[in-house]
Amino acid sequence: MKDSSRTMRLAGVDIGTLTCRLLIADLPTGGKLVEVRSERRILRLGEGVDQTKRLSLAAMDRVLQCLKEWRELIDASHVDATAAVATSAVRDAANREEFLDRVKREAGFEVELISGEEEARRTMLGIRSGLPPGVTDVLALDIGGGSTEFILYLSGQKPVVRSIDVGVVRLCERLLHHDPPTDEEVRLAREWVARETKIAVAGMGNYQTATFVGTAGTVTSLAAMAQKLPAYEPARIHNYQLPLSTIQELEQTLLSRKKTDRAGLPGLEKGREEVIAAGAIIIRTVMETLGMPSVLVSDLGLREGVLIELASRISNGNKLGV
Repeated sequence: MKDSSRTMRLAGVDIGTLTCRLLIADLPTGGKLVEVRSERRILRLGEGVDQTKRLSLAAMDRVLQCLKEWRELIDASHVDATAAVATSAVRDAANREEFLDRVKREAGFEVELISGEEEARRTMLGIRSGLPPGVTDVLALDIGGGSTEFILYLSGQKPVVRSIDVGVVRLCERLLHHDPPTDEEVRLAREWVARETKIAVAGMGNYQTATFVGTAGTVTSLAAMAQKLPAYEPARIHNYQLPLSTIQELEQTLLSRKKTDRAGLPGLEKGREEVIAAGAIIIRTVMETLGMPSVLVSDLGLREGVLIELASRISNGNKLGV
């Protein structure tokens, strides 16, 4: 058992439907996470899962190669503990055990397959660790590749979580078949997102008075695009206030272009041109459905929450991970 009264170095891996993320950070006792190394790669593990209910061999190989590299990085960083989680694509895949066995055997990660609700709870831990002063009550939106989570945190209460099976990869594969999408495809996509959003927030509690916060790649990309950032700058994206009117303008820009023509837009990271229009449809429709005039952008989320949870388990004597 490590001495938990000193600074711990922790590593967290988030194996997502679209993106895999690594965070190595130091956590002083009673302090906040201090980033040592951060990486993310768009690997599309969930490609085709909505239709086939299986992870493809090519997608698994892409992720395994990345995880092997990250295992070497983690080992060289002398971390005290590591936690790895997998989300929607792996949850939905009939061959998930085969994939998880390969990850353990080939890359040395014991992966925890977490539910949409647990994903949301840890995402909120990450978000709350970096909110601006005075923000306590939060309705968070986490748009993923295969699912989207709504998380309501009211001060002093347990978070209320709703997870819907609408994500950027799933939306592209199910409805947005043309490049760029047709008006009819966009209309059907909006209807689907609006319907699922209304179901998700029904009976959720008093979310209208909470600060609306967005996390994950869609909203951070739109914040970067709104500011025309030539490179991703977390300090300029985190806690950026993104108005609905700007999102509407960006969505129209994206929907009017082919994927190849989106690639050069300032602020849009390589690989996200495939799914950013779907993400813009989701965030715009959710905000219009809920009557939210703007969204506070959080650059923190699941991977930070994974580390905070890991530190909590270690201090309680229940260490997970390898």
